[in-house]
Amino acid sequence: MSTAPVIQEDIITEKKGFSKEHRKVGLASFIGTTIEWYDFYLYGTAAALVFPALFFPTFDPLYGTLAAFGSYAAGFIARPLGSMVFGHFGDKVGRKKMLTLSLLLMGIATFLMGLIPSYQTIGLMAPLLISLLRIVQGFAVGGEWGSAVVMAVEHAPKGKRGLYGSFPQMGVPAGLLLSTFVFSMVNNNMSNEAFLAWGWRIPFLLSAILVIIGLWIRLRVSESPVFEGLAEKKQLEEKPVLTVLRSQKKPLFLTIGMKLVQNGTFYIYSVFVLTYLVGTVNVDRSIGLNAVMISSAVGFVTMPLWSYLSDKIGRKPVYLGGTIATTLFIFPFFALMDTGSVLWITIGIVLGLNVIHDSVYGPQAVYYSELFGSKVRLSGASIGYQIGAILAGGFSPLIATWLLAKYDGQSLPIILYLVSLGVISIVATLFARETYRDSLTQ
Repeated sequence: MSTAPVIQEDIITEKKGFSKEHRKVGLASFIGTTIEWYDFYLYGTAAALVFPALFFPTFDPLYGTLAAFGSYAAGFIARPLGSMVFGHFGDKVGRKKMLTLSLLLMGIATFLMGLIPSYQTIGLMAPLLISLLRIVQGFAVGGEWGSAVVMAVEHAPKGKRGLYGSFPQMGVPAGLLLSTFVFSMVNNNMSNEAFLAWGWRIPFLLSAILVIIGLWIRLRVSESPVFEGLAEKKQLEEKPVLTVLRSQKKPLFLTIGMKLVQNGTFYIYSVFVLTYLVGTVNVDRSIGLNAVMISSAVGFVTMPLWSYLSDKIGRKPVYLGGTIATTLFIFPFFALMDTGSVLWITIGIVLGLNVIHDSVYGPQAVYYSELFGSKVRLSGASIGYQIGAILAGGFSPLIATWLLAKYDGQSLPIILYLVSLGVISIVATLFARETYRDSLTQ
């Protein structure tokens, strides 16, 4: 009779309660991912409000913003490469090691950004260095997402994979809230001259403290029980990335398509909208920043609720309904922004970023993880997510800024661009299978 070890996930997920280890993994997933996205979003906020003047000052203001968003997009170009490298080693040597490495790499890059002299001091080296460090950020976050969500999902108690998958997802609004809050506090408590001279560096330098806290927390959690089971049975995939590209094409292409509208609208609503409100609607920049902060706080409620609902009725109905709603809301979103009203702008951003968007982003972690087998789960989920992110999120602020310039400040071309992403995501979701009753050890 075979005495091969039983994969521990089958034992652990029989416990319907939340053990101490469950809570520890959930906390580590949330806090670590929050710090990663704090670092990543700092650049987006700075690219919208500060970097055009500091690192691209020789351009017309509009084209300076385009150049800043171009360097912002460079971080997304590196994300698929990061997903492949971290996915490969995460499926071969462990999820936990990759979580630790990605956080350390991100923290170093962000801290160094706060030390780079401006264009007036070192000339062209300034935009080149800031863009290089943005690429390092992208590489790190490319490995962060997959490692964090797979760890959370594979540690989850029975019937709560969706809810647990939302913990690292909540790190996104938390990181956005934290980065926007710190940036706003620094901006509001000093003169504009002091802020542009040195104040903007403070949020970047604070990253060092946050990374130390995150590393301490992540080093205390145990490795994924599913991975440990595969390792004990010597069933680890030799070349997980190649296996995904060769034999997992359908779920890979579906996850890419499913990702597009969620990521495209998110970065338009949280990054590009800051520039749009100031330059086109002519409102104070604090209005957009405050609305994004409020919406990020709302995400702590909406994201786990939608994810919990996917545990009850299935991933597909929640995800499909959210994708359709996201696509339909694009038109009223810009109408609300164009009112110039603080109230309606805030309502539009909260609805767009959380109430509707989170019905897609909340269950996304667990849905993508379940679409791939245990031997290539980290590689498959990461690559699909990050390629979708670069196609939509990375270039969406750049494309929107270009469309705004080409069509004399009209928002309709931007709306049509986002709607086209929505149609692709709806079709991809229709072809995806339901997964919430599947075993993670398959």
